[in-house]
Amino acid sequence: MTVTGGPRSKAEHVADALREDIKKMQPGERLPTQRELVDRFGYAGQTIQNGLAILRAEGVIVSSGNLGNFVGGGEAQEDMRLDIKEIRSQLQALTERLEALESRSAEVARDL
Repeated sequence: MTVTGGPRSKAEHVADALREDIKKMQPGERLPTQRELVDRFGYAGQTIQNGLAILRAEGVIVSSGNLGNFVGGGEAQEDMRLDIKEIRSQLQALTERLEALESRSAEVARDL
């Protein structure tokens, strides 16, 4: 944890600089690769990853695995969260229905 007004970590420096870059970018636009960021800042790869993790935690960027990091979409991200919540709800309902059907099937099999 950083003390207010204290020195910023290298990862925070990376996150701050990228926040400024992101202000000029569009949602969905790809950020530079980790290698490019290592070259730009002169920090170790782990430090760059930590800076990117700060931005991911804030929802400023989204990671797409090996495809890289992309500018978050704000509203689009919220829509995605709502969609995921709805899908989870539907999966739960389907799971409950399946369990009920399996239970009835087992009862019928016992009665035969």
